[in-house]
Amino acid sequence: FQPSLMEAVAARPEAALLCRIPVFFQMPVYRLPAQGTELAVYQTLMGGAVSAAMLEEVIARGARKVVLFGSCGSLCRELPDGHLIVPTAAYRDEGVSYHYLPAEDYISLPTALRTAEILRELGVPFALGRTWTTDALYRETRRNVARRKAEGCIAVDMECASLAAVCRFRGVAFHQFLYTEDNLDGAFWDPRLMGKLPQDAKEAYFRIALEIARRI
Repeated sequence: FQPSLMEAVAARPEAALLCRIPVFFQMPVYRLPAQGTELAVYQTLMGGAVSAAMLEEVIARGARKVVLFGSCGSLCRELPDGHLIVPTAAYRDEGVSYHYLPAEDYISLPTALRTAEILRELGVPFALGRTWTTDALYRETRRNVARRKAEGCIAVDMECASLAAVCRFRGVAFHQFLYTEDNLDGAFWDPRLMGKLPQDAKEAYFRIALEIARRI
């Protein structure tokens, strides 16, 4: 989701432009070698609808394994800022997933255990738990936060359920990890790291994503 990361990728001498995704902004997709493995990297946009449309275009061009990473809101105040979360399931409080799969409250991420295994191999601390995918930022009310927490959600995001549904429908493996940015587990919203994440931290998360992609 970070334009600065894509600028860094484009500047690498080993990166090569593969194509452009014709969704809104003609977003570039780059080929990037990683220790003998050829990966494709692109910047997706925020929100389930547009990120799902972009993913459909990438799948149509041959993607069969997908790693998504980005920020989330924490529903567990004890988690440190920037802590990694591996979603095991996503609450479907958005619209996209219902166009791909029958209606039910949660969609599971069966790849979560493999993602978690790789993070353990890398020595990266993380938490496993459910996430709450929602389109409605201003309906992240105290009551809704309490409901989702009671069901085991430890994060809130905007894309996980949508993209997991697209990938299940298309027969594509979907891996995701999130990092905590703001906090909703309190009387008031706490922005914490929002808008303050340094570039070196973004690049550290990117390296983790590349390593997960290489190992799957």
